[in-house]
Amino acid sequence: MLNIASRIDRLPNTPIMKKILFLTGIGWMFDAMDQGMVSGVMAAIGKEWMLTTDQLGMLGSIGMLGMALGAALSGMAADKFGRRAVVMYTLIIYGVASALSGFAANFPMLLALRFLTGFGLGGELPAASTLVSEYSPKKSRGRNVIILESFWAWGWIMAALVAYMLIPVYGWRMAFWVGAVPALYAAYLRKSVPESPRYLESVGRLKEADELVRRMEEQAGIKASEPEDFAGEAQTETVRVRLLDLWSKKYIRTTVVLWVIWFGINFGYYGFVLWTPTLLMGKGFALVKSFEFTLIMCLAQLPGYYSAAYLVEKVGRKAVLSIYFAGTAAAAWLFGHAASTSEVLAFGCMLYFFSLGAWGCVYAYTPEVYPTAARGSGTGWASAFGRLGAFIAPFIVPVIYKAYGTEAGYTYVFIMLTAVFAAVSLVVAILGKETMGKSLEEISGGR
Repeated sequence: MLNIASRIDRLPNTPIMKKILFLTGIGWMFDAMDQGMVSGVMAAIGKEWMLTTDQLGMLGSIGMLGMALGAALSGMAADKFGRRAVVMYTLIIYGVASALSGFAANFPMLLALRFLTGFGLGGELPAASTLVSEYSPKKSRGRNVIILESFWAWGWIMAALVAYMLIPVYGWRMAFWVGAVPALYAAYLRKSVPESPRYLESVGRLKEADELVRRMEEQAGIKASEPEDFAGEAQTETVRVRLLDLWSKKYIRTTVVLWVIWFGINFGYYGFVLWTPTLLMGKGFALVKSFEFTLIMCLAQLPGYYSAAYLVEKVGRKAVLSIYFAGTAAAAWLFGHAASTSEVLAFGCMLYFFSLGAWGCVYAYTPEVYPTAARGSGTGWASAFGRLGAFIAPFIVPVIYKAYGTEAGYTYVFIMLTAVFAAVSLVVAILGKETMGKSLEEISGGR
């Protein structure tokens, strides 16, 4: 009888797979909406509360610190308690904290709530991408995870619309309330998401895993073998992978490459997205106009994701990652030297296109390179380390910006980001390994 992994890999994308992708994607979208609105809130609240540049940097960074802690803890929790519980309860934490952010009475209170929001968000994303990756057959695994990540673009577009249409009229508090309620509803819908069969098999819950895969086989019209008798099955104790184990000889190359990728993309991405409206205002554009530009640039995320989703199953993860990081580096350089409105929009769209295509491939690639017992922990710790880059970037950007003045500072910020993206592209090209067309077990060497 074929094992669980082999049975999943021979399937097409079944209705169960599509349901899981949709329900995790909806939660992902509202996560992105919250993150996207922070940039609009920073621009608006800075004027209302008369915050300093350093305080705005703290507001942009504190959520990333929460995301780092959430990612590290949820990754280990996903390996111990399962993927399903983590993706449901972390979304609840995020939704409640986001709603309460709209009631913040002062800056310290807002910082605390943004930390909790980040904790829920950081915990959900690695577990959700791991769940989708483990449910996906090998021929569409990368594409499915990038499609999941593409919900981020829709959330960011919604955030840009809220910032453009609501914040100037109703204030920044409305932004948090608009995003919180549907996020909590999405958490409720996730109750119907089943656990990963690969995880169930890895912890000895063979009957549950078999029943889930059998349902998918029936949906696909594939005849399965007769059900086995699992009445006497034992709950096996799976070996858990600790943080130090990720740096053992077995995993060190994988861990180094992933941590460099995650740190670089977080540092570079959050170095520009959180500050884009504020930096554009520094170049003389009004608040509403900067929101309008951001909305237009956000639309370029969609073709970025979808092109990466197509190419990742055609030319491979390694090539797409390296090319899209190089494209992001080139776009950052051009955006930093933009001298007119048309150049700001054109190079900004190019920046969002390549950076979000790279993000999608990062989420597809990360869960593939660790075995099932270490997949949640490995993905979570890579994400956690990456969030430190996202935490640091919003502090470094204003330092460079103020040191060189409004015009030159804007350019030097993007020169720095260009160097970061270019370095990550080289690391992937030299040290990355290809995972396209291989089973998860083949890539990682078993469970």
